[in-house]
Amino acid sequence: MSVAEPRRIVLFRHAKADWPQVTDHERPLADRGRKESAEAGRRLVDSGIPFDLALCSTATRTRETWKLAVQEFPHRPKTVYEERIYEASPGELIAVLNETPDDMQNVVLIGHNPGVQGLADVLAGAAEDDARRRMSARGFPAAAFAVLSFSGPWKSLEPGVATLADYWAPSD
Repeated sequence: MSVAEPRRIVLFRHAKADWPQVTDHERPLADRGRKESAEAGRRLVDSGIPFDLALCSTATRTRETWKLAVQEFPHRPKTVYEERIYEASPGELIAVLNETPDDMQNVVLIGHNPGVQGLADVLAGAAEDDARRRMSARGFPAAAFAVLSFSGPWKSLEPGVATLADYWAPSD
């Protein structure tokens, strides 16, 4: 793989969580979230992106979202559960992505708002078609994802260097 080939990052917000009497980190998915996770997984497969790596928050709802979404994949990418993704700011998420080995071309990051939406906004210096309009209109609801592309090594990922190539959110 060449660093000249565009890399793709999918920023995937966890699906709808329940509110039982547990800590925020331990909140599980709601029934709707389980359904939306599988739907998002099918949409990610439809994107045709061959993921090399998944970076997932350690929170219960993100792990459950990823477990259900990845069941739809023909090939499961390497998955790393990363504590720093939980409650991370866009800058902290960029720092995590900057550590990605350069032999990884396409990465999905499963995380939380407001960090995931903020990161999509910060990275996207440009947008294709109407992706930015759709993302602005919908915000970043549970189970939504944004597809961004950029060229260069992972260490060069910084604000404004990516193109927002696509955006998807489940129907209400």
